[in-house]
Amino acid sequence: QVQLVESGGGLVQAGGSLRLSCAASGRTFSRPMGWFRQAPGKEREFGVGISGTGGVTSYADSVKGRFTISRDNAKNMVYLQMNKLESEDTAVYYCAAGRVGAPWVKTTSYDYWGQGTQVTVSS
Repeated sequence: QVQLVESGGGLVQAGGSLRLSCAASGRTFSRPMGWFRQAPGKEREFGVGISGTGGVTSYADSVKGRFTISRDNAKNMVYLQMNKLESEDTAVYYCAAGRVGAPWVKTTSYDYWGQGTQVTVSS
């Protein structure tokens, strides 16, 4: 069993930065990890993903060049550094643990989800 707890969300001005953290309990080092987000009235969407070793990453076009995902398997942590935040980034951000070989962009590829952390970007 895996439990995920996100932290680091908050209110930030446009152009600012935030760093989200995801603390995992249980064995996640072999699983790909992803950050998704869900804005009010919209579907949950893929943001970024990282392979089990951390050697491969993937970014949605909307965050590419601004967000960076990383992981520390020794600490069972996954991080999301978000720079140059825009009002369109306002959403609840979820950390998720996926299955090896499953497509990262699909929510159905992930077996475990955190409770989410709110990110609000003021313009």
